[in-house]
Amino acid sequence: MIGTPLKNSATRLLMLGSGELGKEVIIEAQRLGIETIAVDRYPNAPAMQVAHRSHVVDMLDRAELERVIRAERPDLIVPEIEAINTEYLLELEQQGFRVIPTARATNLTMNREGIRRLAAETLGLPTARYAFASSFDEFARSIEAIGLPCVVKPIMSSSGKGQSTVRRAEDVAAAWDYARQGARGAGERVIIEEFIAFDYEITLLTVRHAGGTSFCPPIGHVQEKGDYQESWQPMAMSAAALAEAQCQAKAVTEALGGTGIFGVEFFIRGDQVFFSEVSPRPHDTGMVTMVTQNLSEFELHVRAVLGLPVPEIKLLAPGASHVVLAAESAAEVTFEGVAAALEVPDTKVRLFGKPDSRPGRRMAVALSVADDVASARERAARAAAAIRVMPAAGSQD
Repeated sequence: MIGTPLKNSATRLLMLGSGELGKEVIIEAQRLGIETIAVDRYPNAPAMQVAHRSHVVDMLDRAELERVIRAERPDLIVPEIEAINTEYLLELEQQGFRVIPTARATNLTMNREGIRRLAAETLGLPTARYAFASSFDEFARSIEAIGLPCVVKPIMSSSGKGQSTVRRAEDVAAAWDYARQGARGAGERVIIEEFIAFDYEITLLTVRHAGGTSFCPPIGHVQEKGDYQESWQPMAMSAAALAEAQCQAKAVTEALGGTGIFGVEFFIRGDQVFFSEVSPRPHDTGMVTMVTQNLSEFELHVRAVLGLPVPEIKLLAPGASHVVLAAESAAEVTFEGVAAALEVPDTKVRLFGKPDSRPGRRMAVALSVADDVASARERAARAAAAIRVMPAAGSQD
């Protein structure tokens, strides 16, 4: 049963986090008659611009979250980012609220320690060797034990913040400081991972729905400091590696439970598959599905959480995405070169509508399809390069 927005019968979906991914989820929810509420820590976030209502709160603050939940009484609570008081979500679920996919899944996956221990120690999935550290001395000892090079991340962060690769002993202190600066809501604790010499990495979008578990074609991607720069679909890989990735993705998503889309990341070396991370929500690399699939990752997510059918997922054409980043800080921005970007054949542009910029902030994405992945990647990169994020007059910080 789906009600009518802004009426007593409404089915209400509340997004915790209102960035570009949340914006697309809200658009898809509204297409199915869902009343939407967007929440984030800053005003005029992208999803707020299309939601029925919005709230600006510190989502790590239990009292502020509780005030919004009690006022809105949502049928669905959909976390989109890491900086949320997940302990309170566990309480809400016990009180009868529905958290997507589950409060436990959200709690585990927004903390790298929880999900790594579940994957490696409970499920026995192949992963890089790892250790956790809460002090610099423990951190230095862990790096010595794992060896160089190694990868360092806060146990709680987003968009690659705080992530670095340590290749020399003299870089250890800087990596510790950078990880603490990039942490979101989890203090100083960090994870140290063995550096795996992989051939490539993928995101396997995995959908848990009323009819079972489905997989999107694998997505290849390039990251810099943990933040994606471009993605493409499909990623060419052996049948054996794909089957193993699907097996591991099904195992970890079944352990997390609930319904919705999960972005499961893997390192691939030959036919070997190493679990890396999982996000219980649409994935940034999956924005490419807006042009490649019959059902985008956002449509799949909304269908799944509403208990609606998810039929066969079809790849309509090879495609690619390429991000557009800001170069400087500004309180207000303009975009130049959009017309030039849209002159690239079979290309679309999404300007996210973020209210301000800072160096390296993702502000837009170019999406292209072609007869093959290489051509799609070239088109998306060319379109993204044509767009310039410029400070509006008088808005530079």
